[in-house]
Amino acid sequence: MVELGNLETLQSRRDFGTYAKGDRLSGPILVLFSASGCAALIYEVVWLQQLQLVIGSSAVSLGLLLATYIGGLFLGSIAAPQLISASRHPLRVYATIEMGIAICGILILSVLPSVASFYISRAAEGFPNLLLRGMICAVCLLPPTILMGASFPMLCRWIASTNTGVSRMGLLYAANIAGAVFGSLWAGFYLLRVYDLTTATHTAVAINIIVTSAAFGLAGRKSYRASTYGFSKDRGGQTGGSAPIYIAIALSGLSALGAEVVWTRLLSVLFGTTVYTFSIILAAFLFGIGIGSGIGSMLTRWTERPQFMFGICQLVLAASIAWTAWAIAKSLPYWPIDTSLAPSPWFNFQLDVLRALWAMLSATLLWGASFPLALASLAAGAQDPGWLAAKIYGANTFGAIVGALTFSFLAIPRMGTMRSQQILIGIACTAALALLTPQCLRFSGQLYREPAFLWRGVLIFGIPILAALTLITTVSEIPWQLIAYGRRIALMMYSDRKDSNTYPISVLYRGEGLNSSIVITDQSGLRIIYVNGNVEASNAADDMRLERIAGHIPALVHAGARDVFIVGFGAGITAGSFITYPEVKSITIAELESLIPPASARFFRRENEGVLNDPRTRVVYDDGRHYLLTHNESFDVITSDPVHLWVKGTSALYSREYFEIVRHHLRAGGVIAQWLPLYDGDVEAIKSVLATFFEVFPNGTVWSNHIGNSGYDLVLLGQVGPTKINVDELQRRLERPDYSAVIASLRAVGFQSAVDILATYLAQASDLNPWLAGAQINLDRNLRLQYLAGLEMNSRASERIYHSLSGYRRFPEALFTGSDGYVQLLRALLKPSN
Repeated sequence: MVELGNLETLQSRRDFGTYAKGDRLSGPILVLFSASGCAALIYEVVWLQQLQLVIGSSAVSLGLLLATYIGGLFLGSIAAPQLISASRHPLRVYATIEMGIAICGILILSVLPSVASFYISRAAEGFPNLLLRGMICAVCLLPPTILMGASFPMLCRWIASTNTGVSRMGLLYAANIAGAVFGSLWAGFYLLRVYDLTTATHTAVAINIIVTSAAFGLAGRKSYRASTYGFSKDRGGQTGGSAPIYIAIALSGLSALGAEVVWTRLLSVLFGTTVYTFSIILAAFLFGIGIGSGIGSMLTRWTERPQFMFGICQLVLAASIAWTAWAIAKSLPYWPIDTSLAPSPWFNFQLDVLRALWAMLSATLLWGASFPLALASLAAGAQDPGWLAAKIYGANTFGAIVGALTFSFLAIPRMGTMRSQQILIGIACTAALALLTPQCLRFSGQLYREPAFLWRGVLIFGIPILAALTLITTVSEIPWQLIAYGRRIALMMYSDRKDSNTYPISVLYRGEGLNSSIVITDQSGLRIIYVNGNVEASNAADDMRLERIAGHIPALVHAGARDVFIVGFGAGITAGSFITYPEVKSITIAELESLIPPASARFFRRENEGVLNDPRTRVVYDDGRHYLLTHNESFDVITSDPVHLWVKGTSALYSREYFEIVRHHLRAGGVIAQWLPLYDGDVEAIKSVLATFFEVFPNGTVWSNHIGNSGYDLVLLGQVGPTKINVDELQRRLERPDYSAVIASLRAVGFQSAVDILATYLAQASDLNPWLAGAQINLDRNLRLQYLAGLEMNSRASERIYHSLSGYRRFPEALFTGSDGYVQLLRALLKPSN
């Protein structure tokens, strides 16, 4: 048997002799395919960001985008070997594919505005809208991703399906992943931070064109003929047919994408949900897969039983998933690190990379190693290497589609992240069982000759089941502090321990929904709702004041407002402010996470006036921007209370295009109120918001939730025409009997009269023009704000920014009118600060 194995190895090396002269091209080909991976990830980042602006940024929309993107890779990998003859030169086919991707990149950039207009004009409700979103995803993403999926099996035709050849396929896959790591970091940290979506797209197109030219050049230097040799069909590593291999690699893809969904959800909360965090997590995940694929490629050269090795790999993967679950729940939250102390964000980025690798590296290495081991398990004589690669790649990507959709839409919302990780362990053990069971049956068949094999069969069959049952019990619930405190968890847990005896904290509610994870706590009457590691709202005095300012000021400025639209429910306090106005007939609230309104209705009912149960209130579970884009309703007041500036996706609610959408939906005299936290970024980020807002609402004004001589939150107010406020008329309205609920709501947060609430005025656009000179405008094509704010979470510049703004304050003669008594009193309260 040993001599026969040596003979097969020698034969496989002779068969590879046809390609031996091309060995010197292996380095350039690896570089080219690495560049392809880099371009592909740049496209993915850009296209997903662009299309979310069209079809919405909800979990459903993101799920459709990811499923379509991965689905295109699947279709391309399966279709290409069947449609393209093996006699065609692989490098020329690869070059043509790269050129096609470049053309698609340019076309998508060009036609997306028309696609957006088509979608907006035909958007409907419910299932028809879901189908329309899917159609938009398919039209935009399937052509380029089908080509991307075809590139790997086509390039694999340059490699013979021999022992060495299969190893090279794994290295080729690893090179592509290495390029993807670089592409995700390059796009997330440089191209989109410094430039915009157009520049990033042109960069990816340029890479494709360079790869095309180089591939055509290499094809001209090396002749090609289709492979006709390979392993014998009875290769030792393949026992029990090919079905277990396909099942296992599909389950591996399912668990990999499912884990990416779960771990991205958890780690992004821990690191801070910035655009940089998502780039770091994706890069760390791909890094592990790329390194693992390289290791697996080397393993295929010496192992005689790759299927058995593949099964062991999946078994160890189950333990690695359990390790990651432990690290996220029991290790990382307790690292004694205060990220707010870092003088530069780059220190925290280094820390985040380390923490991501600490948690995920072992599992991603094993997912990466699984791919070349699966290739080696199916390598057989006289087969098309491109078809071999296509079948494995196709099964893997099909599993990835199922994993992304299942864990995004079912597992996490229905069972939570703890149960989801237990399911992942079970999937890995199932894959191991599928691979190792044929070995067990083979040993059992030899019992009549060698009874000593009995215990081996029992062990091989029983170990995956025992491992699953054991490892599942090790997975712990994520601590509520992680969901609540996020990146500040170490500091806050230390503070909680000091105060726990005097002011114990009780968790009133926790939930993991389709879009967000939520915790509501109570500490001696102070109730706070946390969403994804950030304080969303509370009943603290300063928060209540801000939340009511955001509702009352636009309602008072627009006398007789009937229809109100609110972006974000939070604790419902801003929405509840409108309940007190007798003129208001309808309140429409757009909220992404369906868990938030009922939880807030239960625990903040007194503060939000029971707004959820008021017959005038309607909650739509949708991205607020997407709702406005796809509906023709007009409103008297639109108020946006989004999450923090540095949170990925929030920038789309501060862009010029968003403010233009809002202006289009305002009736004559309508008002927009927009929350702006000063503690979320540095001077440049705040300037960007103000300059962008004033470009659309040139008569806009700024109002402050200040305490004494300091302010931490602003509310921007805008109308299509000039804003005029008669102080006497406003005071008379507040004294009306039907306004008793309004004045009670205002007095609860310290406003006793019209003058009191108008004294929150800070500045107007014309006053701030000198300060805003040269400020960057936040546009959909760059969403620069989230990159600016994400770099300066620790700037602590709020007081400095507030004093700079208040230094420009002048009494607005054209804004406030009325009797001398009221106007002079207001003038005294609005003296410029020194």
